[in-house]
Amino acid sequence: MNMDVAKCIADNKDFSGTILVKKDKGILTELSFGFANRSEQLKNNTFTRYGIASGCKLFTAIAICQLVEERKLSFDSKLKECLDFNFPNFEDEITIHHLLTHTSGIPDYFDEEVMDDFEELWVENPMYRIRSLKDFLPLFQYQAMRFKVGERFHYNNAGYILLGLIVEQASQLNFDEYIQKNIFKRAGMEDSGYFELDALPPNTAQGYIDNHDGNWRTNIYSLPVKGGSDGGAFVTVNDMVKLWEALINNLLLSEVYTLQLLTPHVQKEDDDFYGYGVWIKKMKNDTILKYHVMGYDPGVNFHSAFYPGESIKVAVCSNKSTGAFDIMAAIENEIVQQIDGR
Repeated sequence: MNMDVAKCIADNKDFSGTILVKKDKGILTELSFGFANRSEQLKNNTFTRYGIASGCKLFTAIAICQLVEERKLSFDSKLKECLDFNFPNFEDEITIHHLLTHTSGIPDYFDEEVMDDFEELWVENPMYRIRSLKDFLPLFQYQAMRFKVGERFHYNNAGYILLGLIVEQASQLNFDEYIQKNIFKRAGMEDSGYFELDALPPNTAQGYIDNHDGNWRTNIYSLPVKGGSDGGAFVTVNDMVKLWEALINNLLLSEVYTLQLLTPHVQKEDDDFYGYGVWIKKMKNDTILKYHVMGYDPGVNFHSAFYPGESIKVAVCSNKSTGAFDIMAAIENEIVQQIDGR
């Protein structure tokens, strides 16, 4: 595969981050650009840890599927049966399946259809107080339903906060401890974790927000101090590829539950579907082009995918607010050209 396209886009658009493309066990490209720390001029590298925002909803979905496989939960379990917290305005029929597929209808603490500035959330709710999953609850738990349960797909961060709390209650572990033990460790993701922005480990990229006047700032005051079950983990590109490899080889779930997670449960539009914590894109002949995840936060831009027909895994991590999509699109264009050329 000719990766000059990705390099060209990275150079021309001032991309900051790391790109990894792997086919089976062979690396097709591994490139890094920009600085993990601009003040100290520390360059991004293959082992740099990046925030991935909503990209880690997949981890939450895997955790839920593991607990279902262990019969501690069911996909049909009702929210009201799984948590001790009070949700007075939520409908009784909300299930884990609804939460996993963004069809629950509950209110979201950050509704991406009506809000475009994530930083606005922290004016009245200081981000430095958000260090555990229950800290998110006051942002949405007493609000009214957005729509009737199961009526339609509506991307929902609050639903995945609830799933994380369900993981905690069912496993009796803190959410990040559960993920570390049952996903990261089992997948060999030694450099990944849910780190606090005011206590980042070595070789972790600062997230940068670029202003129109050429100045910049870090995202430390733009995000919760510690990410949770809806987003905010840190990974390396190598670790993200290890996650795909562990998942598709049934090292995290049995084959039955892996297939359940990767099933297109709900259609968003045209050829875009959603499984459990993962986006699914189909081709015109109804076969799967890719399973993919993405994440956008101030100072965070992330795309990763597994192309089953080509056995290709891609991870594009950026510590700026934009850039990963363009790289991913260029790589995918080459993959699609290969498919069409056969």
